[in-house]
Amino acid sequence: MLGLGATVSTFAQDNQTLFQSRGIYRSGGYAAISNKFTKINGDYANMAELYGGWYINQRFLVGIGASATTNYIPVPALEQNFPARKMTYQYGQFGLMTEYVFASTRKVHFTANLLTGAGFTMQYDRRDFDDWDWDDWDDRHDDDRDPNCFFVMEPGVQVEFNLLKWMRFSPGVSYRKAFNAKGNGLTDSDLSNVSYNLTLKLGRF
Repeated sequence: MLGLGATVSTFAQDNQTLFQSRGIYRSGGYAAISNKFTKINGDYANMAELYGGWYINQRFLVGIGASATTNYIPVPALEQNFPARKMTYQYGQFGLMTEYVFASTRKVHFTANLLTGAGFTMQYDRRDFDDWDWDDWDDRHDDDRDPNCFFVMEPGVQVEFNLLKWMRFSPGVSYRKAFNAKGNGLTDSDLSNVSYNLTLKLGRF
């Protein structure tokens, strides 16, 4: 029994490693509101984005994010799903958001992030955007939106400024890459492009 106890005690010891880990010693979280400036199909696209999640050890964020276009992006006449005077593209994306912060406690530092998930496109008549009779709008155009989904990745970097203990400002740049987008007259190259962004982060850092 003594021999068995000694054997169990030996195997219960932690493995020695070259790199020591302190585990999770600080836990927080934050939400980010961002506006992106990019191009879709060669036309200017404004995108509003929201992301946030669990912030671990003042270094790593894991959470979710979503963004979508807010402006008029014209659809060429030959690509329109139905004839209208002001057909526009709608683009959106959502998925897993990860972010790594370098030297988080410094007034000015850098971050690197990555969104991995799904993107979608559809078409609609922009003239009806100001029509408040939404039930009527849905009845007329439910069959015309033709949403198309695909895989998307967007890595990016930011310069981050610690404004307050709970607020940070982070301008940056990212690159959106679409995979296997084949609907609504848009290809991967039409949707893939550089984005410039202005981001405000609020939370416990």
